[in-house]
Amino acid sequence: MRGSPRDPLCGQTLWCESSPQPEAGLLWDWVEINEGVVAMADPMGVLTNLRLVSDEGAVMTSNEAALHLNGLIHQLPWQDEVWRSLRQA
Repeated sequence: MRGSPRDPLCGQTLWCESSPQPEAGLLWDWVEINEGVVAMADPMGVLTNLRLVSDEGAVMTSNEAALHLNGLIHQLPWQDEVWRSLRQA
């Protein structure tokens, strides 16, 4: 299952609310950038059904929201979950 410099391990991760019918979620691609180190493949490529609103009440563009979404993702323990899943595979 190990990747290589020419063909690194990669995948997607999905975080969503934990309820019987989750309605909010974030999805992004990840890639192994060094042995044992995974990172977001494209910080601007986060997919979500969330709509972020500015202080003025306007819906943010995807570029405006990217900074906030990346800050949120940075706080999640998603790398640990990726490695836990890979070890179980």
